[in-house]
Amino acid sequence: MHIRYLHWNAAHGWRGAEALREPPQLVLYFGSREQLADGDRYRELRGLHPDSHVVGCSTGGQIHGDDICDDEIVAVAVRFAHTQVRLVQEVVESRDASRACGARLARQALSSDLAGLFVLSDGLAVNGGELLAGITEVLGPDLPVTGGLAGDGSQFAQTIVGADAEPSPNRVAAIAFYGASFRFAHGCAGGWDVFGPRRKVTKAQGSVVVELDGEPPLDLYTRYLGEEEAAAMPGSGLAFPLRIHDEAEPSRQIVRSVFAVDRNARTLTFAADIPEGCTAQLMRANFDSLAAGAGEAGRQARSALADEIAGDKLAILVSCTGRRRVMGQRTQDELDAVAAELGDDVVRIGFYSYGEIAPPAASGRCELHNQTMTVTVIAEAAA
Repeated sequence: MHIRYLHWNAAHGWRGAEALREPPQLVLYFGSREQLADGDRYRELRGLHPDSHVVGCSTGGQIHGDDICDDEIVAVAVRFAHTQVRLVQEVVESRDASRACGARLARQALSSDLAGLFVLSDGLAVNGGELLAGITEVLGPDLPVTGGLAGDGSQFAQTIVGADAEPSPNRVAAIAFYGASFRFAHGCAGGWDVFGPRRKVTKAQGSVVVELDGEPPLDLYTRYLGEEEAAAMPGSGLAFPLRIHDEAEPSRQIVRSVFAVDRNARTLTFAADIPEGCTAQLMRANFDSLAAGAGEAGRQARSALADEIAGDKLAILVSCTGRRRVMGQRTQDELDAVAAELGDDVVRIGFYSYGEIAPPAASGRCELHNQTMTVTVIAEAAA
């Protein structure tokens, strides 16, 4: 496996586009919606790599190595020695159709030698939890699935995904990897501190929490955050996500971010579904803990690469837009922590997302996360 890094900015165009010895099977790119929406950058990448799958999405910031940027598009061209690559895609008609969309996507990728799936999805028009449920129904719980939901910075206006075509909204793409040589390692961790008592979600409708312990959730947040911070929600709520879990499945713990507020109904809408009857607990940021959580995700991914690897290794980092907003200038700390665990021999690329996809170490079942660092390492085993 061989990797070539490319990047684009308005001043210099594409750099690093020297050809690999053989054409890459995959070109993966990330950029802002404003940079990608007109399709010019896709067409340029297609011209540079006419025989490759070219796939990418809009973001809340791009990751290249130790750096975070908003004004550049980052990309990698990947040539595999033994792995087969397919790109499958679907259009999701509505959030309610997300599960069916996931099932259709998975059926396209299904094969006896399927080794892993990396998903890039519209971040606003899709219910990510239901999308993954549809994928899992077809592929089963054991196949590793990672990826992320496209972002739109702090605007939340529109997200776009490109899959061998100009990027567009309402699209879900998955890169499917096949063969016994392919290695697909992953890690996932948050690092948030829980506080306050555990509470029961006594009433919920999909992603809308109507009652926590029988009272409106906005009232609870107002008590903990204060009137001023509560008035700034949902933005201020990013610093206070909710950890949810089912008492019957204590190993399955998921973080959810506040997505919208209905001040008349006093309800909160979260980034994905929250089951009625589950247990919820408030969380808050501790910068050192968040950086340590990112490092833990890197450690999990690196330790899963047990085999001797031939050629380059690529790490795809998907972290939450909310983490970047909360950590501010200290966002660099989480990238440094991941780098320390992965080592200098791993090429790193990634983006800040509206939702992260990875199996938690405790349960091993693919989940949609918020406020989480996920790391996917792809490589090929030595012969």
